[in-house]
Amino acid sequence: MLEREFRISGEAIGSGQDPRLRARPPGRPALRREGAVRKEPRAAGPAPVYQLKISLSGSRPPIWRRLLVPGDVTLGRLHDVLQILMGWQDMHLHLFASGRTVYSPPELDIGVPSRNERKVQLREVLLREKERLRYEYDFGDGWEHVIVVEKILLPGTGGDRPVCLAGKRSGPPEDSGGILGYERLLAILRDPADPEHQELAAWVPKDFDPEAFDLEAINRALAQLR
Repeated sequence: MLEREFRISGEAIGSGQDPRLRARPPGRPALRREGAVRKEPRAAGPAPVYQLKISLSGSRPPIWRRLLVPGDVTLGRLHDVLQILMGWQDMHLHLFASGRTVYSPPELDIGVPSRNERKVQLREVLLREKERLRYEYDFGDGWEHVIVVEKILLPGTGGDRPVCLAGKRSGPPEDSGGILGYERLLAILRDPADPEHQELAAWVPKDFDPEAFDLEAINRALAQLR
């Protein structure tokens, strides 16, 4: 089993063991400290609707999604939504971070105080347009996402369920090695003469297309969330 470290601004904030985790690739940016800890206000009244843009950090060309979601969605449920948006399979651990505050599943012990993501609403964390929230999935591959508030809309705008409005490109396959590993994978898939081409072409899903984005399929999956 491999040891793991969870980091904010390059500082180790916890360690443990988990067979699903691999060593953090060198040079990968860590979750950053951005300002002081703030106490989120208690949410009250009808929830506004948030228009969010989710971008996969380091992806070139960019992999991104635009989402409408009620502001009273919990971060735990937002995790479920993000998994659908990116085509992930929820096979690995994750966390959210805003400033110095970490939000995670209650069963995840990262060695520092963290808030239970299942009891915190989005509107308690992101208070204004242009604010950001970080989401990291798979601490081995280190898929980091930046979530930006584009607009805060009136309650009821667009319905009471998450809806994807737009996006570009497929999310990378699980376990493809982070951004650098994914770029290498795509280069090999484009080169039939590469010695690893046949093996990796058989490893990726048969229908995988890095340029594909199926808005209707994503929204069908979102509609099935309970």
